[in-house]
Amino acid sequence: MTRVTIITKPDCHLCDVAREIVETVVAELAEPEGIDVEELSILDDPALHAQWWEKIPVVLVDGAFHAHWRVSPERLRAALT
Repeated sequence: MTRVTIITKPDCHLCDVAREIVETVVAELAEPEGIDVEELSILDDPALHAQWWEKIPVVLVDGAFHAHWRVSPERLRAALT
């Protein structure tokens, strides 16, 4: 199972865009059931806030940094296939 984590905060326009890109790319894949998408807020976790507050949204794939601020659908698709 592949895990995609989106690190966000409320009222963040770029976070909304990143979420939409992740959801669209996952839905387009041949086996989307093999991908688990989770969203974490920097407001709920002091460690996440300390690490990522100036880079959100942040996308991790299997715990490894993939992108921040703007997410490329093509790059994400390549990482997930």
